[in-house]
Amino acid sequence: MIPLSWYLILSGILFSIGAVGVLIRRNAIVIFMCIELMLNAVNLAFVTFSRQLDSMDGQIFVFFIMTVAAAEAAVGLAIIIAVYRNKATVNVDDINLMKW
Repeated sequence: MIPLSWYLILSGILFSIGAVGVLIRRNAIVIFMCIELMLNAVNLAFVTFSRQLDSMDGQIFVFFIMTVAAAEAAVGLAIIIAVYRNKATVNVDDINLMKW
């Protein structure tokens, strides 16, 4: 049996990789994937604690997080495609739609 701490360490590493990716990268699609990686790291932590505590609450949270992540993926990719059609780039430094 794999100890609980290994799952939590893996979750922390995945979350850290996602956070660093959001802060460092400038491509909107890569940033979007890093946010998804962070969501999945949190899901892993929820499932780990749910299993440890013999409760279904964490798994129910994961179900709702995955539902929101799927909706976010659809809307987020649609926004990225729309921005690419207008600006011909997905580099977040070049996209300044809020400026006059």
